[in-house]
Amino acid sequence: MPDRNSVMVENAASLNTQAIELAENGNFTEAIACLKRAISIEKYNYLLWYNLGITYRDAGNLNDAKLALLKAHEIEEEDDEVIETLALVCFNQNSYEEAMAYCLEGLSKNSKNAHLWNTLGVIYFNTNDFPLACEAFENAVTINSYYYDALFNLRDTYEELGNKAGFQMCVEQMKNIQLGENSFNSEGVDA
Repeated sequence: MPDRNSVMVENAASLNTQAIELAENGNFTEAIACLKRAISIEKYNYLLWYNLGITYRDAGNLNDAKLALLKAHEIEEEDDEVIETLALVCFNQNSYEEAMAYCLEGLSKNSKNAHLWNTLGVIYFNTNDFPLACEAFENAVTINSYYYDALFNLRDTYEELGNKAGFQMCVEQMKNIQLGENSFNSEGVDA
């Protein structure tokens, strides 16, 4: 007879942890099974639905990813990360209008989310609306001047718009980030 301490208690948290470990090792089928079991225990835990959506996405199943993310969003409408991930899944399904709608929804709840601004910029860029892409990327970089992906995207947008000074400014900031420096850190410091 097993002693009381050696019996594994199955709960949503332990199943979630196990699923994350499985997914990190590329065992998506097993991870999905763990998350579904966890959801059967706590069906209104939006983080379980979110993790299921992420796992489906990482496994290449965008349709099921979207369904799981929609459920997470239905349970918890305010989580920026859920909204952003939902927007990215829609974008990857070439549903640009839907992706844009999720970005705008998320930004209406938190206008300081640099990742949502960047995602919105990527959508505008991919639909060749370079002025709006530029505005979105500029917002992202204004919020976080160290956001390399947004700077990269802004640089490419400035290039499309023929803004040579903006392009060069992005190149310099990207170099500073890569070097682990920021030009502001060296101002006023005596060597």
